[in-house]
Amino acid sequence: MGVYNRAPLAFERGEGARLFTTDGEAYLDCMAGIAVNALGHAHPRLVQALKDQAEKLWHVSNIFKIPGQEALAKRLCTETFADVVFFTNSGAEAVECAIKTARKYHWARGDVERIDIIGFDGSFHGRTVAAVNASGNASYLEGFGPPLPGFVQVPFGDPDALKAAIGPTTAAIIIEPVQGEGGARAMSVAEMTAIRQLCDDNGILLIFDEIQCGLGRTGRLFAHDWADGQANPDIMCVAKALGGGFPVGACLATIEAGSAMSVGSHGSTYGGNPLAMAVGGAALDELAKPELLAHVREVAGYFTQQLSGLRDRYPDVVVDVRGKGLLIGVKLATPNREFMQHAREEHLLIAGGGDNCVRLLPPLNLTLDEAREAVERFERACDRARAKARAAA
Repeated sequence: MGVYNRAPLAFERGEGARLFTTDGEAYLDCMAGIAVNALGHAHPRLVQALKDQAEKLWHVSNIFKIPGQEALAKRLCTETFADVVFFTNSGAEAVECAIKTARKYHWARGDVERIDIIGFDGSFHGRTVAAVNASGNASYLEGFGPPLPGFVQVPFGDPDALKAAIGPTTAAIIIEPVQGEGGARAMSVAEMTAIRQLCDDNGILLIFDEIQCGLGRTGRLFAHDWADGQANPDIMCVAKALGGGFPVGACLATIEAGSAMSVGSHGSTYGGNPLAMAVGGAALDELAKPELLAHVREVAGYFTQQLSGLRDRYPDVVVDVRGKGLLIGVKLATPNREFMQHAREEHLLIAGGGDNCVRLLPPLNLTLDEAREAVERFERACDRARAKARAAA
């Protein structure tokens, strides 16, 4: 189906932070499959885990116990607030599970009217019908029937509007601690702790969508970890980096929040299959290493400093630098889609974003030398954007 506006590039192999086209040209990849290839391309440990498992068992169905699934679930719970995990194939499926878990929690307590999920403008939770309704983006809803009941949107960063939206039918709040597609807008620690307290005060559940910002992207294993335990969610959605490029996602929950999800209330054919669990386990081992997280913080600091310098030198191109860690947003004065093309002409791959931003989402193990190269290529893209704007004037 014609649902993608594809760039005229085709890649045949990757190595670390490099992608190579079918014509043999190398590109510096600061998209990482939109925050998916968090360990770069063809990471040797992930490749070996895939090979080893592929020779043993791919799929058996969740009718049976899957030891690799139990091991990865235990590891995720050890690293987080969670007690239980449901494995999916994608982030959107993890969001679906989170919505069902929150509503079923209240239903089981006799609060059957509590179905409303409060989301935020600029959010992105996936492309399923429930996920796009949770996001509320009009362009993603158009043509797919009337809005579903039970979904409410409020402005991001407006605590008064959020408080006003909470009522007797509210089941949960769903929010990205750092918005991805919405323009790399990050919640502060104070905002995260305040929203946690708001949920506690009103008896509603807090869902963090850490599909893009989680698993090391901000320099802590999860973005809410910056609050040092003061803003733990009841439910969390993860995916993307969890498989390092292999499709795997998960919905994590406390034992209380997940208590109503009994036998038959949810399921998945492929979710948590042995092949995905082998790769996911290897990826989590690498992503949770303290030395990798420290490296992310170091490289992120370099990017922030250098991109802020570009903002000062190119005020007619760069308006703002935002985000957290290696989820970096650059708000532009020139059209972001055009700027992405300028970057590709410099053999730098970056992603788009809302609010006329471009996003840099490099592998978390990007070296400092590669970060310097990325900034140099980004600067040359700024030169191209400036020249085009002046020529048009």
